[in-house]
Amino acid sequence: MYGDKLKELRKIEGWTQEEVAKKLGVSKQTYSHYENEKRRPSLEMVRELATVYQVNIDDIFAEEKISDVIALPVVGRVSCGNGIIAYESIEGYEQTPKEWATGGEHFYLRAKGDSMIGARIHEGDLLLIRKQPEVENGEIAAVLIGEEAVLKRVYRNGDQLVLQSENPNYQPMFVPPAEAKIIGKLKMATIKF
Repeated sequence: MYGDKLKELRKIEGWTQEEVAKKLGVSKQTYSHYENEKRRPSLEMVRELATVYQVNIDDIFAEEKISDVIALPVVGRVSCGNGIIAYESIEGYEQTPKEWATGGEHFYLRAKGDSMIGARIHEGDLLLIRKQPEVENGEIAAVLIGEEAVLKRVYRNGDQLVLQSENPNYQPMFVPPAEAKIIGKLKMATIKF
């Protein structure tokens, strides 16, 4: 996987994650996300990585073995703001490492809006969701309210669900459980260009 390759190249050079991050002009946390494969770098960043490590792009991002990836559906968009109508249509399929999709049924949704920017989820990001009807307090989940899908932190407060944004410009939503259906838990957000 590319994260292991980045780690290997960094260790060969004798650099820390902080040193590489500085060379790339990103935070240490962002670079750490690349190595841990929590975020895929942009095409521009892939070029920068290859330059910093003095290797070809293919040396870092060689094709995964076919047996190591699966195609997961990209299902409509999830609102991370005021919301949009939730459609069941499949926009396409995303090649995904099998190890990202263990423990149940998974699919992608596309983020819309800016209400989750505090959790580093931005407009257009692909959100890997594990389909499940419940989540723990404070976990981020895709929640269906009527025909609108939203991505929020979910808390239980007595007989209500509290759906909390990660942006101070948005107020929490208080919803009776009968009016909200948890679609699934967010496992990962990936940047797509």
